[in-house]
Amino acid sequence: MVGFIKDHIELFQQKSINLIATGTTGSHVERAGLEVERMLSGPYGGDAQIASRLVEGKVQMVIFFRDPLGKHPHEVDVNMLMRLCDVHNIPLATNVAAAARLVSTL
Repeated sequence: MVGFIKDHIELFQQKSINLIATGTTGSHVERAGLEVERMLSGPYGGDAQIASRLVEGKVQMVIFFRDPLGKHPHEVDVNMLMRLCDVHNIPLATNVAAAARLVSTL
């Protein structure tokens, strides 16, 4: 995620873009030099917090890189977030290629 952020840093530095992230990811994004609103860590409900923002209409796209060969300890929450993206028609990228396409529209 941090590599992707660094590759698109000028875009993400724009004041019109507000970033939110789960706790651990958010700390990495901050170290990359960006402002980010940090939610709880994913296993402690951070994915659910982001999903609630999505349902409230406060999220315009989701970039959630995941290891397709590994399991998350909070897989249920991750699946819920992805399902809500589908329900609310929110663009979702789960890999670098899809994320690059999404951010190119900003």
